[in-house]
Amino acid sequence: MARELVLIGIGAGNTDWVTQAAVKAIQRLDVLFVVVKEKDLDEFVEVRRRIVAEHRDRPLRTVELHDPPRPWRSTPDYPAAVRTWRTQRLAQWGQAVAAELGEGQTGGFLVWGDPSLYESTLAIVKQLVAAAETEISVQVIPGISSVMALAAAHQIPLNRQGRAVVIEPARLLAEGMPEGTDDVVAMLDGHQTFASIDPEGLDIYWGAYLGSPDQILVHGDLATVRQEILEVRAAAVDRKGWIFDTYLIRRR
Repeated sequence: MARELVLIGIGAGNTDWVTQAAVKAIQRLDVLFVVVKEKDLDEFVEVRRRIVAEHRDRPLRTVELHDPPRPWRSTPDYPAAVRTWRTQRLAQWGQAVAAELGEGQTGGFLVWGDPSLYESTLAIVKQLVAAAETEISVQVIPGISSVMALAAAHQIPLNRQGRAVVIEPARLLAEGMPEGTDDVVAMLDGHQTFASIDPEGLDIYWGAYLGSPDQILVHGDLATVRQEILEVRAAAVDRKGWIFDTYLIRRR
């Protein structure tokens, strides 16, 4: 019998955002692979534990995968650093799946947000499956991404009628708003790019820890509120030790 891996989107921070499809998948897992990130961010692991405990009435075998360091935060060659990190992840995950997932069994990854949006789990699992010596099927269950959580929290549509929305890593926004685009969702902004671009005619809708009890929202004219966001963000990092934030830049 073929083995199976299920990538289960669990939303952007609210345990109530787990869909019925995700619940059914959690209930049928034989083993759960949990990625423990560097600096041991226990909150992410604890959310996964709560989700499993709430939606499953029998024990679930868990295999921890300790994430390699993320060198691209300090390297000048970002693409090469990411390739190296993914190669290291692939080797570790491949060994774990080969050793821990038996014939006819189903293994799962609980993926923060949605597995298909700025999340490397799916790409690595597809490589893992292609390299496996025996057949492994893959199922992807969508989740509520931080992008959709941001729009809901601010009570705004992401798009304007007949216009495009661009979703991109914030480092691309450093070059300015894309040509012909009035609405840009920026993700993965470790350098607060919103504070360094020309704010003329732009509004920002910013959110951190979306969907969680720690959720923070700020919106307004970018020139007016960007300093406030910098200060709120820094205070949150000091308090919690980490931050995930997402924002929409909108041309007026």
